[in-house]
Amino acid sequence: MDTATAMENLTFTPYQKFVIAILAFLQFTLIIDFMIISPLGAIVMPALQITPRQFGWAVSSYAFSAAISGLLAAGFADRFDRKRLLLFFYGGFILGTALCALADSYRLLVLARIVTGLFGGVIGSVVMAIATDLFPLGMRGRVMGFIQTAFAASQVLGLPAGVYFANLWNWHLPFIAIVVIALPAWIVILLSMKPVDAHLTVPQEHGAWTHLLRTLFEPRYTMAFATTALLATGGYMLMPFGSAFTVHNVGLSFGDLPTIYFVSGLCTVFTGPLIGKATDHFGKLRIFFFGTSVTLVMVAIWTNLGAAGLITVIIINVLLFVGIFSRMIPAQALMTAVPDIARRGAFNAIGASLQQFSGGIASVIAGVIIVQDDGGPLQHFNWLGYIVMTTAVISLLLMRAIHRQVTKPGLG
Repeated sequence: MDTATAMENLTFTPYQKFVIAILAFLQFTLIIDFMIISPLGAIVMPALQITPRQFGWAVSSYAFSAAISGLLAAGFADRFDRKRLLLFFYGGFILGTALCALADSYRLLVLARIVTGLFGGVIGSVVMAIATDLFPLGMRGRVMGFIQTAFAASQVLGLPAGVYFANLWNWHLPFIAIVVIALPAWIVILLSMKPVDAHLTVPQEHGAWTHLLRTLFEPRYTMAFATTALLATGGYMLMPFGSAFTVHNVGLSFGDLPTIYFVSGLCTVFTGPLIGKATDHFGKLRIFFFGTSVTLVMVAIWTNLGAAGLITVIIINVLLFVGIFSRMIPAQALMTAVPDIARRGAFNAIGASLQQFSGGIASVIAGVIIVQDDGGPLQHFNWLGYIVMTTAVISLLLMRAIHRQVTKPGLG
């Protein structure tokens, strides 16, 4: 049996399955909190009487605050039990989401999104560090596949329900729902998760500032940081205006959005774990190349789409998300092999910070590019597609270099 097959045949212990489930659920709540803003855009903008540019800032405020907190937390990310860090930041995330539920003006919404980002922006890096600590490289494709399935689950369960209740009552209710389901998860982590502190046995730099700077300017990490930043462009640039584009340009109704999110998400729930397994079996770079190819084609089609029926839009969305997942899962799995154990927390925190900052810039740029007059069609949406396609090609070239840097025979 060769090394690749042996690594692929590693099985999860019951506790590892529990950890995967709880990490996936955390991602589920985080992703809903971020993504729900996008489909609610068609409601939030007229309700608060704001422009697409202001809405872009509302979305990016989360990203910018998350970028700042991620960078500040990087120096301390490897100095504490990762379980304790997770509890602290997830608790703050729940508080920020509650503030979103209470916001009744544009300024309060932006403030609430800043608070949510300050805490939520660090959680993803802690999740990645925990997954890296507890699972060997040959299992991480499957782990990331299951964790990223939370993205699809948010579409199947969270987004349709959020849009439905927002349409039934108002846009505050989805945030209330997130708080209600997140609190029990916090309690489960507190009571059932074991400490994740093996990294504390490894010698580290004396000061947090030194730890941050040495990780940030480590030459081996440069390409990984650049790639992580580029991978955020598509989501932050296209998704905030996806619902408005579907309604005002493609010609579907707001009531069709839950169906689109549900069906495309349901398909992705099944494809996510399969992509993760394929990542471990066929190689991370090969699956990333496949995902990039699909993404390029589908982004070109989606951003230039005119009037179309519901079935056509669902098919395009399903294929687009297959492409996105086939990039994100192998990219995350490969990135876990880059940092040393003593710098995993800092590496992931900096990466998350750069990703959020890049995403915030992308959202602001999208808000500037997009023009909408008196509730009519969005103009220049296809320009966003060209930008996303360009960054996708660049990230593929960077991933090739990272793959050569970190992989060993049988593990790539």
